[in-house]
Parts: sequence; C-alpha cells; structure tokens
Amino acid sequence: MKKTIITIVLIIIVIAIGFGIYMFYNNTVQKQSNQNNNELLNNSEGNMSEQNIINEINNTYIPNNTVRTPVAPVETEIASFSTNLSGDSARLNNINITCNTINGTTISNGESFSFNSIVGQPSAEKGYQEADVIVDKKVEKGYGGGNCQVSTTIYNAALEVEGIEITERHPHKKKVTYIEEGKDAAVSYSGGLDLKFTNNTGKDIKIYVSSDNDSVDAKIVKLS
Repeated sequence: MKKTIITIVLIIIVIAIGFGIYMFYNNTVQKQSNQNNNELLNNSEGNMSEQNIINEINNTYIPNNTVRTPVAPVETEIASFSTNLSGDSARLNNINITCNTINGTTISNGESFSFNSIVGQPSAEKGYQEADVIVDKKVEKGYGGGNCQVSTTIYNAALEVEGIEITERHPHKKKVTYIEEGKDAAVSYSGGLDLKFTNNTGKDIKIYVSSDNDSVDAKIVKLS
C-alpha cells in the first residue's frame, strides 16, 4: 500500500514537472511570435508611411500635358518722352489712330523697329483725315498729318536708352513747333521716310505711346 502511494506521488510530480515545462515552452514561443508580429506591424506601418509620401508626391505631380498659365514678364520703365500737342480735330484724330496702332509693340532683343512697317499707308479707310503735312518746305493737306509728331516723340524716347541704335531718321526741311530743331523725326510712307532703330539692349523692350488733347506721350520698358 505504501509503495502504491509513493508511486502515485512520483507520477503526479512527473506530470507536474512536464506540465510546467510545457507551459514555459509555450509562453516562450508565444512571446517570440508576438515580438515577430509587432516587428512586422511596425515595418508595415513604416512602409505605409513611405507609400503615403509617394502617393502624396504622385498626387501633386503635374503631368506634361497640363496647361500652365504663363507668367507675365516684369516691365521696367527705361525711358519716356512727351511733346506738347496742338492742332485741329483732324490732326488729333490721326495722331490718336497712330498711337493706338503702335501702342504695346514689343521689339525682341536684336530685332528692329520700323514706324512705316507698323503704321502702314495712312488712308481714309483706316480712319485718317486730311491734316497739315510738311512736303519739302511747304505745308499741305494729306492723310496722316500729325504722324511725324508721334514718330518724333518715340525717337526722343529711344535716344535715352543705351543699346538702342537709330538706323534711320530724317529731319523736316521746315522747323516744327512741337520739338526743338534737330530732334524731329519725319516719316512719310509714300515718300520713303521712315524711323527705324535696332534693339541691342540685351533685353526685349516694349513701346507704349498715347495721346490726349494736350500731349503725345511715349514710354519704353524692358521686359524681364
């Protein structure tokens, strides 16, 4: 009887020891599994974070075929000139038409300006009226009378700009009232008199010219 009891106790002890070893091993394996899962989760979160960054970059990427709004160039005034304006309504009308035709003309670096090429032949079809023009030393009536004051105003503005080369300019054979002698610039489409200059400033330039009842105003700006 005593031996039987001892045997049972030994069996219980062995079972308890085996169960303890099993639980210890199982807990160790579970901890390792949890650690591995945490590492995988952290790596996954890191990868998701990187993927989110990549997605954000992709979302902000502008495709090559996207239409971009062009940025307007900066305009800096480099010269201006004004002449006093007088005359009848026909002359004022002609000057206004010519100013509107030239206003906003851009001359790229290295290119040339030609008054006659832009304005063309003044005519009634274009709205011009007969006004005083100087032919040789005589004052006559002709379409486009007043254009010489516009060309003279532009010419004197161009003289102020370093890098503008005047390539053609003609004085009147009779003194005009709106500028001092020697600074006028006569133009005549049919007579072959033109105002020309070349833009050698290193920058594109633009000409603004306008008129009111008191003056003709010219301004030259550089574009950058």
